[in-house]
Amino acid sequence: MTETDALGTTASGQSYADAARDHLWMHFTRHSVLEPVASGGLGAKVPIIVKGKGHLIYDDAGREYIDGLAGLFVVQVGHGREELAEAAARQARELAFFPLWSYAHPRAIELADRLAANAPGDLNRVFFTTGGGEAVESAWKLAKQYHKLTGNPGKYKVISRSIAYHGTPQGALSITGIPGARTPFEPLVPGAFKVPNTNIYRGPEHLRDDEEAFGRWAADRIAEAIEFEGPESVAAVFLEPVQNSGGCFPPPKGYFQRVREICDEYNVLLVSDEVICSFGRIGSMFACDDFDYVPDIITCAKGMTSGYSPIGAMIASDRLFEPFKHGTTYFPHGYTFGGHPVSAAVAMANLDIFEREGLNDHVKQNAPAFRASLETLLDLPIVGDVRGAGYFYGIELVKDKATRETFNDAESERLLRGFLSKALFDAGLYCRADDRGDPVIQLSPPLTIGPAEFADITSRLRSVLTEAQKLL
Repeated sequence: MTETDALGTTASGQSYADAARDHLWMHFTRHSVLEPVASGGLGAKVPIIVKGKGHLIYDDAGREYIDGLAGLFVVQVGHGREELAEAAARQARELAFFPLWSYAHPRAIELADRLAANAPGDLNRVFFTTGGGEAVESAWKLAKQYHKLTGNPGKYKVISRSIAYHGTPQGALSITGIPGARTPFEPLVPGAFKVPNTNIYRGPEHLRDDEEAFGRWAADRIAEAIEFEGPESVAAVFLEPVQNSGGCFPPPKGYFQRVREICDEYNVLLVSDEVICSFGRIGSMFACDDFDYVPDIITCAKGMTSGYSPIGAMIASDRLFEPFKHGTTYFPHGYTFGGHPVSAAVAMANLDIFEREGLNDHVKQNAPAFRASLETLLDLPIVGDVRGAGYFYGIELVKDKATRETFNDAESERLLRGFLSKALFDAGLYCRADDRGDPVIQLSPPLTIGPAEFADITSRLRSVLTEAQKLL
């Protein structure tokens, strides 16, 4: 019996594929390709993933794929961990739900304590959300209120980087630096401004061979933006340790140290948006430790539960919490499901796995081998750059390797959506082919894999990219 047979039909009698096409509104998805075509054909079929085990996933026809994206930068400990399901069931039987609105419950207390112990510096206050975008939204709101409470009511603006993704709520979307994600929903929350990112491959030509000088240049653009807008008006800077969109831009040497100096000089909060980069994705529990800086706020989510239940958090410093300890002052903000008991229990069990299996050290020890494996693809004319850190890499595709010429919009459309996305999936590799910046393939596998899986991923990539070259 195939998985398709096992699925049967939905309550309305439709096949799952037809019901997905007719009723499920998928996220960031072009649904036009799923509609029946004029000639009477059935259109494209929605891929249906029915099972996961370790670093592998399976579709409704029983086909096996490497989960090269950990779902969506999420499934750190791999699929099919029964102890996480059991932790959820135990908590649901004991206390399925209670809000954190003036009350507490044991799992939220335990998790807050554990996160604070792992966070750097004095980041000891944990505000729970249900996801990363809400954590970013919370951080901007806190930054604005904190400055008001400390005598700087004009500080409300934020600085972030071009092409960076920080979420879809209206505030987080304003901080996001991807024009195509923002334009349909404008006007957005005012006060968000963009600076250059840390893509040295596309940086100023005279700085491409000097990482430290490039890092200083990129950081100083933040100071320049603060000065231009007026330091009295800027509340916070939002930066990912390794920027996701555009294809995994790591920070140049000295970059975050200079940004920290700038933020301190102008009384601007530094927010480390670690929704993707925390919980071992780069190596340490929090990636700011990997790059040796202490922010004022960390936003995190995804890998906290390895995706087995939704949760997010804003972790703030004691300094930021100080004004809220006195009189009638409070933070008038919250979410019904923030710090949900079941999610918090799953997070605790997930972090137990991290400690028991030494996943943080595993990533640190194996990341160089992952990079080395992917860098063997640089002999292909279509591969311009391989970059990233930990278990988080981007492969930038180019039209001309010598000049670093990229593809125009039509070419990118044909290459990524017309060929690569399907070809990679057909080759048994689930990952991301993305052109929110220049065209890239992104990889972010479960943290449990090692050299054998690196070689397998690279082999599949080589096969598909070799075919892609023939289309140019």
